[in-house]
Amino acid sequence: MANLGLFSGTNSVKSVTVSFRLPYYTHWGQSILVCGSEPVLGSWIVKKGLLLSPVHQENELIWSGSIGVPSEFDFEYSYYLVDDERNILRSEMGKKRKLLLPQGIKDGQVLELHDLWQTGNDALPYRSAFKNVIFGRNWKLNTEKPEGVIKNMLDMEDSVLVHFKICCPNIEENTSVYVIGSSTRLGQWKVDNGIKLTCAGDSIWEADYVMQKGDFPIKYKYCKYSKTGNFTLETGPTRDLFVDFPNNQARYLFLSDGMLREMPWRGAGVAIPMFSVRSEADLGVGEFLDLKLLVDWAVESGFHLVQLLPINDTSVNAMWWDSYPYSSLSVFALHPLYLRVQALSENIPEDIEREIQQAKEQLDGKDVDYEATLATKLSIAKKIFSREKDLILNSNSFQKFLSENEDWLKPYAAFCFLRDFFETSDHSQWGHFSHYSNDKVQKLVLKDRWHYDIICFHYYIQFHLHLQLSEAAEYARKKRVVLKGDLPIGVDRNSVDTWVYPTLFRMNTSTGAPPDYFDKNGQNWGFPTYNWEEMSKDNYSWWRARLTQMAKYFTAYRIDHILGFFRIWELPEHAMTGLSGKFRPSIPLSQDELEKEGIWDFDRLSRPYIRQEHLQEKFGASWTIIAATFLNEYQKGCYEFKEDCNTEKKIASQLKSCAESYVLLQSEDSIRHGLFDLLKNIVLIRDPEDARKFYPRFNLEDTSSFKDLEDHSKDVFRRLYHDYYFNRQENLWRQNALKTLPVLLNSSDMLACGEDLGLIPSCVHPVMQELGLIGLRIQRMPSEPGLEFGIPSQYNYMTVCAPSCHDCSTLRAWWEEDEERRRRFFKIVVGSDTLPPSTCVPDIVYFMIRQHLEAPSMWAIFPLQDLLALKEEYTTRPATEETINDPTNPKHYWRYRVHVTLESLMKDKELKTTLKDLVCGSGRSYPPVVEAEKQVVQEKAAAIPEKQQVSNGQEKIFMATQLNGASQKQTLDVL
Repeated sequence: MANLGLFSGTNSVKSVTVSFRLPYYTHWGQSILVCGSEPVLGSWIVKKGLLLSPVHQENELIWSGSIGVPSEFDFEYSYYLVDDERNILRSEMGKKRKLLLPQGIKDGQVLELHDLWQTGNDALPYRSAFKNVIFGRNWKLNTEKPEGVIKNMLDMEDSVLVHFKICCPNIEENTSVYVIGSSTRLGQWKVDNGIKLTCAGDSIWEADYVMQKGDFPIKYKYCKYSKTGNFTLETGPTRDLFVDFPNNQARYLFLSDGMLREMPWRGAGVAIPMFSVRSEADLGVGEFLDLKLLVDWAVESGFHLVQLLPINDTSVNAMWWDSYPYSSLSVFALHPLYLRVQALSENIPEDIEREIQQAKEQLDGKDVDYEATLATKLSIAKKIFSREKDLILNSNSFQKFLSENEDWLKPYAAFCFLRDFFETSDHSQWGHFSHYSNDKVQKLVLKDRWHYDIICFHYYIQFHLHLQLSEAAEYARKKRVVLKGDLPIGVDRNSVDTWVYPTLFRMNTSTGAPPDYFDKNGQNWGFPTYNWEEMSKDNYSWWRARLTQMAKYFTAYRIDHILGFFRIWELPEHAMTGLSGKFRPSIPLSQDELEKEGIWDFDRLSRPYIRQEHLQEKFGASWTIIAATFLNEYQKGCYEFKEDCNTEKKIASQLKSCAESYVLLQSEDSIRHGLFDLLKNIVLIRDPEDARKFYPRFNLEDTSSFKDLEDHSKDVFRRLYHDYYFNRQENLWRQNALKTLPVLLNSSDMLACGEDLGLIPSCVHPVMQELGLIGLRIQRMPSEPGLEFGIPSQYNYMTVCAPSCHDCSTLRAWWEEDEERRRRFFKIVVGSDTLPPSTCVPDIVYFMIRQHLEAPSMWAIFPLQDLLALKEEYTTRPATEETINDPTNPKHYWRYRVHVTLESLMKDKELKTTLKDLVCGSGRSYPPVVEAEKQVVQEKAAAIPEKQQVSNGQEKIFMATQLNGASQKQTLDVL
């Protein structure tokens, strides 16, 4: 890099002017700034960057500015949206831009950069799902010259060297990229006479061409042209280039034209939890090596993606509660449940082989027996380990694995040893080891310790899990199938991560969700919330390490509860349900603010409002017993909870004691629910850290505490409630997400999808769009107000659409749950006034799957259970048994297993053909098939009526959008 500090004040160095030009719409108080790697651009200190100036040109707002640089100079730079104080409001996504001045550029000449703001969408082709998998090539694309190397060809006055640059990630073999246009030098729209671009690597195509004064103004487009004569012109309006020669001194124009505008790529996928997979080789549960067979089935069914639930170790409680895949013991360690013990060694003795075979027969049940399966696998693995530990532990491959992963692997192994030694994962009960230190761990894992073999066994298991998952992941990549993982929003309270990094978590709190489609009382997941302030001190290194580890196996991932990166629903640690929470961060209602509104009685509003009539209504004849046991009467007919019963956990504990000592007139569950309702009968939640701050209770109008207020107070709280939940937090939440989410996205090259269901703040979707995050659309949970059922044909391209997911019932079960809803769906969505069938017959499933495949969404992903419902022979199992999770039950047993083996599905040519025909007919991409199958596929495609081959017929979706402020207009044909 040139040192501009030496350039300052030195007349002997030739000077060249570099001019920046960027079209971008801004609001009042916003400006565009360019910052880069050299001092003249701030040395990546944004406040020292070059502030650009705006000017209106026709319908665009153009930001421009110039710097002087030496003639032999190169640098990197990016654009930023800033406020009046030069604070960053928004940053460009994607790679940093790079500029290398043309060779031989003369002193005093001007180089003008015509750039477009890079959005998250521009970065998508560089994500591994597309770059390495879907657009991955089995042929070599020759790089004809490095990016940015430009030969100076200027030799005439009134001439300009134009540098064309376009990104084209999806290109077939023996295909070239051209730029054609209205001028003679651009072929007058004829490819043969246009300018052929050369590949500069990393999907970038470039060309340099000298234009004369008479060539301008120019209209142009890019196109792809193959040796076989196939010609594809980019979609959308023509691109324009004009040079005002008398006023513009630029002799070099660098056009960074973004992406070649093509028909949006669309694909399909299948979703199934790892534990739900069934194969002839597995031992009671799906295993990582089963993914190879699942990938084969996906390819032959036309699917480009396989989606899993989290696969991290969850063995916290040593019981079936650990089946909950979102409660990680370690965010780095893989779950031993998914180990294939037969693959641990090539020399398994006969007695262990017999034990494995016997275990296969015993564990081959309808559902996963979590405890028995895990215990059996670990028992067998220990026997093989004892025979081969020296061979494995001394191998180069194991030593390499240990070296690359010791930062998390050694603490994990030490934690597992201490968990088993103390018979609890609650590290607060570990005495000397309750507080983590690296020195303690290093001593625990020393070779001379009596328990060293136990430590090494945990290394050994993780090593083999890594080998098996890596083998499956590489297999998927070669088959052009994206393997999509899941990033849980939380970790278990008693986990390796809370032990090693206690300051990163707010251990006196719990994470959950407010009331939504899944649960009218909200959810309490039990995870501690994050201390984002502490995490930011090292630029979120814990998150970056998580994503780096995950990217070893996956090329795409789902961000569980992405709303948590904007704000999280935070509950006190003593809560059991999810209703009495508040958002963190959020701007509370101050006592001063409330007093100005005429609100004074804060104790009345923030303490449980319990009157005698409430007790009689809830508990009937037994109300006096309930009152005597749990409450104090502080004045006539008014009650408060006793000190030992004033939280949900205390009530549950006290109630259990009462149930053991005498017979209650009502069930324990009924009394608990009633007492919880009374405890939550408040209008305001007082901040436990500041008594002068308050939060409106969710759905406060449903409480009798609110209903008994006078009209003025009701009006005040209605207004403040709406403001708190829907207005005052938006900018705060947006800023919070823009601090954290880009760190995740830049930590790996995986394709990121965000689960954005629930109560969605208005800031969420614009931020996701800005960052290139793909959202989720479930038809029965529409995000649009006033709709009962989502309309797939109207979904945004940057979405994953699905008829159901693991958190709700399957298509069949949902169809059978509600007769009236079924009739409304049949009338509104299917468009039929006839009486719908009482069960979800294959024709209905076919309709719904096709409807989602034809949606504009980038991905259509289907739970395997919904795909199997296309054939009656797979619907013999009761539909309710196919539900993976019940979000209303915090102790749900995650144990669903598919009742059909992968081997059987591979033999079912009828189902595979049906699915592939649906994918082909919807215009979605599907993985390449072997040569023997190509002709069959082509014949079937030819047999499909033309109306089915192109979804939505000739209908076009006209998009005139202002993406992240950038001026962009496109017309897209949706196939």
